[in-house]
Amino acid sequence: MRAEAIRAPRTASRGHARRLEAALQQLAQGHGTVLAHRERSWASITFAGTRHTLRIAFDTPEAIEGGETLIAALPDHEFALPARLVADATVSAVDHVLEPAPCLTVTCELLLLEDG
Repeated sequence: MRAEAIRAPRTASRGHARRLEAALQQLAQGHGTVLAHRERSWASITFAGTRHTLRIAFDTPEAIEGGETLIAALPDHEFALPARLVADATVSAVDHVLEPAPCLTVTCELLLLEDG
């Protein structure tokens, strides 16, 4: 098996990604552990930005409640991210297991457009 080199994202881009992660955790009442965060460039004829896919785990009863809040609120939430506009935010998958320990894993996808 051959290991592939992973390039680190640009510093400015990484800062936006961290702010997005923090905003999602805040929406989840301060709960959730980001398991994966994939960022891809996105562009249309008139706009440029990035598409983000995040997997977030919630593994305590309080955290699971925060995850459920995230699921309910994400599509209509108004984000306040510097120099970015969240054009689309959806929950694309939810995995809730009870055994061996309760855990809720949420996958969400967001499109961030450059603002200005």
